[in-house]
Amino acid sequence: MSPTRPPSAALVWVALALVYVIWGSTYLGIRVVVESLPPFGSAALRFSVAGSLLAAILAATRGVDVLRVTWRQLGACAVVGMLLLAGGNGLVVLAESPRFGLPSGVAALVIALNPLIFVVLRRAAGERPRRATVMGLAVGLAGLVLLFLPGLGTGGGAHTLPVVGGALVLGATICWCVGSFATRWLPMPPNPFVASVYEMFAGALAMTVIAVLRGEATPWSVDNVPAKAWLALAYLIVFGSLVAFTAYVWLLHHAPISLVSTYAYVNPVIALALGALLAGEALTPQVLLAAAAVVFGVLLVVSVERPRAADVEPAG
Repeated sequence: MSPTRPPSAALVWVALALVYVIWGSTYLGIRVVVESLPPFGSAALRFSVAGSLLAAILAATRGVDVLRVTWRQLGACAVVGMLLLAGGNGLVVLAESPRFGLPSGVAALVIALNPLIFVVLRRAAGERPRRATVMGLAVGLAGLVLLFLPGLGTGGGAHTLPVVGGALVLGATICWCVGSFATRWLPMPPNPFVASVYEMFAGALAMTVIAVLRGEATPWSVDNVPAKAWLALAYLIVFGSLVAFTAYVWLLHHAPISLVSTYAYVNPVIALALGALLAGEALTPQVLLAAAAVVFGVLLVVSVERPRAADVEPAG
């Protein structure tokens, strides 16, 4: 994919589908990893390996020169990487760790505030989001609230939201939105995949520092780690980071931000479906109604913000 050639709308939808499906499964993967491995240490390992793999792929296919960036571009990638990964992902990993015990589905619900925060940021930047966009976001959020009301998200039995864990994920959501929104003004590298490499390295470095300050053990020094934790970490590296994160960064360059942010509505539904298929969780009529509201909200936003060939701009 040429970084300067406008992409087709079909390619935008392929990238969006990857983010929808893969990131919907990462909540379960994160929970499996942090049950046995330190949160920031495992997250730092995840993004350092993913960044190295992506850099190797780019160097092998485009040449080493493709990785050259200016100091201003490197600084911009560092800011975005720390916001998106150290803040946006690291705080989620910490919230789902045994110390805070935030359920992965509840984390997905809090993260679903992303589109609404994006609307606030767009408003603060002087943009006027379309009324149908705001309506779609509200409908989708209402569906998520219905989805996770006590007794609905689990097929029976109430659950409560740990205050500290919820605050951590709310902070992660704000970091993620600010980092995503900042890419529109910061001097990012014109190739979004190159930007992903340096963002992953910056996020991994920041999380390594945090892990050291917290006194976490290195992931490879932890005893009796089950194979499923390493397999889950490998899945997060290859699919959650190498595939889905780079697709997300690419979308930030080529699609409306309100369209990209609809992943926050779809991901919890994907997580719910995986729970039903893999963990035997019941799908009650209320859950199906909530899921329908979520899908309707996404379709409403998509119908207003869908990328057209004339609207898609080249990266940078």
